[in-house]
Amino acid sequence: MTAPSPASPSADAAAKSRYARFLLLVAGLGGLLYGVDVGIIGGALPYLQATSHLTPAQLSVIVAAVLLGTVFSTLFAGLLADWMGRKPLMVLSGLTFVLSIPVIALSHGYSPLFFGRLLQGMSGGLIGVVVPLYLAECLSASNRGKGTGIFQWLLTLGIFAAALVGIYFSYRVQAVAQTAGAQALFDFKNHAWRGIFWVSLPPGVLFVLGSLMVGESPRWLFRRGKKEKAYAALLRSRSAEQASLELHEMEETARLAEQKLPTGKRVREPLVQRKYAIPFLLALVILSCNTATGVNSVIGYNVGILLQSGLSDLYAHWGYVLLTFVNFAMTVVGMTLVDRKGRRFLFIVGTSGIIVSMVSVGILFLRTEKLSFNAGSQVQSMVGADQQLTLHFDQAEASKLLAGGGDQGKQIESNRASLAIIYSYGDYTAATSFVRSDDPAAVPIQITRESAVPANKVESFFKNPFADLDAARTAPLKIVKAVVGQIPDARHGWLVALCLYLFMGFYAMGPGVCVWLALSELMPTRIRSNGMSIALVLNQLVSTILAGIFLPFVSKYGYSSMFFLFACFTVVYIVTIVFFLPETKGKTLEEIEAHFEGKATA
Repeated sequence: MTAPSPASPSADAAAKSRYARFLLLVAGLGGLLYGVDVGIIGGALPYLQATSHLTPAQLSVIVAAVLLGTVFSTLFAGLLADWMGRKPLMVLSGLTFVLSIPVIALSHGYSPLFFGRLLQGMSGGLIGVVVPLYLAECLSASNRGKGTGIFQWLLTLGIFAAALVGIYFSYRVQAVAQTAGAQALFDFKNHAWRGIFWVSLPPGVLFVLGSLMVGESPRWLFRRGKKEKAYAALLRSRSAEQASLELHEMEETARLAEQKLPTGKRVREPLVQRKYAIPFLLALVILSCNTATGVNSVIGYNVGILLQSGLSDLYAHWGYVLLTFVNFAMTVVGMTLVDRKGRRFLFIVGTSGIIVSMVSVGILFLRTEKLSFNAGSQVQSMVGADQQLTLHFDQAEASKLLAGGGDQGKQIESNRASLAIIYSYGDYTAATSFVRSDDPAAVPIQITRESAVPANKVESFFKNPFADLDAARTAPLKIVKAVVGQIPDARHGWLVALCLYLFMGFYAMGPGVCVWLALSELMPTRIRSNGMSIALVLNQLVSTILAGIFLPFVSKYGYSSMFFLFACFTVVYIVTIVFFLPETKGKTLEEIEAHFEGKATA
């Protein structure tokens, strides 16, 4: 037998390093897809809203459908990850994403669009569980923070890339608006939102191919009784000494988790005990509060927020691009600090900055919303005998409404006015989106019974379980409120944008990087996959609810109330971090589990 050459150890180390980088690349592509899931609607929504004739409630559902799909898939992601393995589930999640794109881009009408977005969300839910889980189980303790940070970094790259696609189409829309008529502009906007979705297809294909080439998680292999394969999987990215040490820790943890009766029968220890319950509940609170900061709503509705704050269509899209770039850039900062400063430090700094930013945005909107007045009686007089309303809100129509607004109406310029209508049929209330009098391509406000009254009793139960559906089908249209307000100037719009950039920066540096680590690190091995699923289900439920109510809520109560609400949720977040979250930097998963069991670790 020949002796190994001196170059063999270095060649082996280089191979391990290459595999670790490839693993991070594939997992990062999963983050990229998750980011596309979240961010793609931001650029497409204004054009979808202008051409689809969907109501604000339906548009909110289309935005929230991704989150709803995430809830469904996340619920079963842990079970699937345990049953079929981490690697096959990554392949399945990628294929689901690839399938969703043509379903969305070729859709005509609400139902296929909703189904496609639901598929996209199901892909995101699977990715959100299996990729952080896979990284936590495959990477060493010293690289786990950086590795999971790369997932978040490429997630933000996905959002940024989606914004760049949106700004590209925004320029093209502006060019068409200057040279073509209204019908040509309408047709191009209809093409634009479909094109935005088609561009997101290639990353999904790359993720599927990459997932087919990585190895299985060593901890999943160990739990399946494949000890030798688990050791071999560890050796692909670790030294023999480190691989042996981690395998020994797995064996020790498994031994302690199973007890033998005198008969020799193995009995697993109960789940209702400190080392399982405390980290599980802590992860639930952190994941719920993380999305309650409003991050998904700020990203998904960013263009609309900036339009209402005073920016033009083009600048609003550029504002969204800058927001996603801040998210991308500050994630790099978080990645460099997470394994040096620790998780708690970044969580506390990030949530503190979020509170200040959200309060600032709320104050800015509150100052402009004070100028608005209620033109409900005037709009009510426009309702036809068929109990429907079609209103084209241009400068001339704004002048008529402002004339009846008294002193408040005189403070608002007819060429920079906005209108949102809250209306009801019986027990069901709905709201339109804000429309601007200076938007020549804006479609008329259309209020019909179908836009507010559910089609069946199942839908009625979820919308208002105490409502009388039969009575609403014949009830007259009542204009509850018609809010006419002043569109602020561009300076105000950029101030709002700046505060949102601060929000995004603090979020990306702190919770954005650390939340995936908290999710994967806090859960003990025995409950990690299913525990992560349950925590992410709650996370996405909160996000779905916030996304679904966002447009109706701001139409009725104003943007200021929404941002103050986000700030209040973040106060709960920082209190949880300060008083209950331990530092997990540099600890193996088994050491973290020992901490919650109350055992001292070296």
